Amino acid sequence: MEQERRQAVAAGLAERKLDALLVAFSPNLRYLSGFTGSNGNLLLTPRRSILFTDPRYRIQSAQETTCEVRVVKGPLAVAIGAAIAKLGLRRIGYEPVRMTCDLFDSLKAKLPMRASLEPCPAPGEKGAAAGWIEDLRMVKSAAEIERIRRSVDTNSRAFEQVVARVKPGMMESDLAAELEYRMRRLGAAKPAFETIVAGGARSAWPHAQPTAARLQTGGLVVVDMGAMQEGYASDMTRMLYLGVPGAKVKRTYRAVLEAQLAAIDAVRAGASTARVDAAARKVLQGYGLDRAFIHSTGHGLGLEIHEPPRIGKRDKTRLQAGMAITIEPGVYLEGFGGVRIEDTVVVTERGCEILTPTGKDLRVI
Repeated sequence: MEQERRQAVAAGLAERKLDALLVAFSPNLRYLSGFTGSNGNLLLTPRRSILFTDPRYRIQSAQETTCEVRVVKGPLAVAIGAAIAKLGLRRIGYEPVRMTCDLFDSLKAKLPMRASLEPCPAPGEKGAAAGWIEDLRMVKSAAEIERIRRSVDTNSRAFEQVVARVKPGMMESDLAAELEYRMRRLGAAKPAFETIVAGGARSAWPHAQPTAARLQTGGLVVVDMGAMQEGYASDMTRMLYLGVPGAKVKRTYRAVLEAQLAAIDAVRAGASTARVDAAARKVLQGYGLDRAFIHSTGHGLGLEIHEPPRIGKRDKTRLQAGMAITIEPGVYLEGFGGVRIEDTVVVTERGCEILTPTGKDLRVI
């Protein structure tokens, strides 16, 4: 699989007027080489793929990749510069929004006189910020979708095992820790991001960090969690309520649920991401809650928890079958609380497949 990806990238070098591409960003490096170590660079030319790493990864790299491996003692930039000179490469593409300034400066200092580092945008896009490899990563293979599916299942199973034990007085941080513990026990390597648990008025903070605050009767609780399994992320948000929900809670929850279902219904190959976002906002507007929806409707996920495409009102990406995205509208009311409902879905030609198996009813505890 990785070899086919490298061949596809190598075939695109000429149209970008490049002799080689240097990949330093870990998810892109893994995507193209299979290497999962923390220190590596891939120099990809039309005929060769050379992975540079350090002695800690001598055994690991030999087992993980089919690339030519060069184990380097000392800075990788020195060995990369020497390879560029020996191969007679002139124009070397790099990932401008991914490469650190330190690596860029080190490489630039080691390049042969006539060689240059060239920011590498995707075809048809303007500016250096466009991610060529990220564009390739947006559409998942069948094998990638199965890995995401397993990650989603692990995440949902962890939620179900823990939510039955939630009770008033439990600390937010304890609930988050228990969720992360359970997902690891079920096969996840780690959480895909820091688990969000926030109760009461703090549930109106979209990215609230768990605290020692105790969950109180009469309050909403947002749980946003994801697993990283076999290198692939999952993402899900569900809502709890401790006690008997009142009319405002029920109405707000119904509005967000209807918005989420409308957005899911808008997902299909060929639809713009802006159209999906608009479907959610239209429902919330009918409830007078559209101004309380303060983020995008979703995002892509895979080797990273957040990756293209972004599902926002100004985004014009056309969805393609095989894209894995989240659908997660939310409403946030200061002093009252917030509601967000999120699923991981895969785009199909005529709609989407919802991977998240967890029910979307408000969990009343």
